[in-house]
Amino acid sequence: MTAHDPNLAHGSRGILSWFGFGANRRGDGPEDEAAGAPDPEEHGIEDRRQRRQRDILHDVGSFLLTHHIEVNPFTLAAAFDIMTGADATLARLVEERVQSRLSITTEWLEDAARSADREDRMATLDALMAKLEASIEEFSKTTTEARSATTEYSSALEAHVGELEQVSKAGAVIAELATIAKVMLDRTREIEQQMNRSELETKALQDSLEEARRKANIDHLTGLPNRGAFETLLQAEHAAAVENGEPLCVAFCDIDHFKRVNDTHGHEAGDRVLRSVAQSLAKISDDRCHVARHGGEEFVVLFRGKTLDEAWQVLNEARETMAERRLINRATDVPFGRITFSGGLADVLAYPSPRAALKAADDALYLAKGQGRNRVIKADGEIQAAA
Repeated sequence: MTAHDPNLAHGSRGILSWFGFGANRRGDGPEDEAAGAPDPEEHGIEDRRQRRQRDILHDVGSFLLTHHIEVNPFTLAAAFDIMTGADATLARLVEERVQSRLSITTEWLEDAARSADREDRMATLDALMAKLEASIEEFSKTTTEARSATTEYSSALEAHVGELEQVSKAGAVIAELATIAKVMLDRTREIEQQMNRSELETKALQDSLEEARRKANIDHLTGLPNRGAFETLLQAEHAAAVENGEPLCVAFCDIDHFKRVNDTHGHEAGDRVLRSVAQSLAKISDDRCHVARHGGEEFVVLFRGKTLDEAWQVLNEARETMAERRLINRATDVPFGRITFSGGLADVLAYPSPRAALKAADDALYLAKGQGRNRVIKADGEIQAAA
């Protein structure tokens, strides 16, 4: 993804012309002749601004042309955000895609933009929910302490009222004090009841917040955990595996020829295929094997307590089971044919960080695709060198 590839200069000029910035960059043609040149002191700032605009447009055009992406309002906006860094999350996703030597298409760019938007919204939501949870917890603690204090005060007051009533014959003043104490006792009991209601309402709010957080971590199409939930889980499982001396493996899985399914049968049918593969992978999950949708037609699987060979055996059996199925588009009764997926598997603890292990698994997936698809490849030194 080279922003200033000289081989693309000719193509990008057409885009510059389309935006009304002229056919050439500075020094490319007769428009830069000295005759009639403006005073540089008067127009230097404006010239620099225009050159910056031309450079941005050149970068945008080069990006689209390099990756053979159709020019439309969405791709132009996305390319602008990527090349200027306006959308850091989307730029990171593109960089990871390029480093993995995978093609960038309009369809992938749309998925990535949605994923980036979801990540940004999820980060904001997580921060807000964390603050809200802390406030609710503090309020709940205060309410519980206040209710306990009120209960103790009520009990003590009730005891004193009884004592006052027993000695009320001593005079009218004591009798009046007993009456006031009864009123205070009734009011204290009312406050205690209100505190109980507040505790119940706080508990209901905490439950609602927990349910909202759970839904925010679920991919609504497949019902699997989403990418954000998986990354949080990966960090926790990595720490637990290191502490307990257990093996930990991670796999990337990608549906083979998924674009062909969408092109032939439509996106609704493609969604049904995604759900079918998700259900097949979910069957291998348990409290030590976690499956999530990473985005698009890609899934991730985390195996704790299994060696690389053991994890490969489980994932490969799931792949074979999926490949044996023959799915039919029920809306049209047209067979989908054989739906398969490819996988790349890596030993997380063999790499300096979980992210490096994910990269190794992605490289192994790339090789599985290149070797004919419908297979699972384990990442090792030789695989990394080939990648």
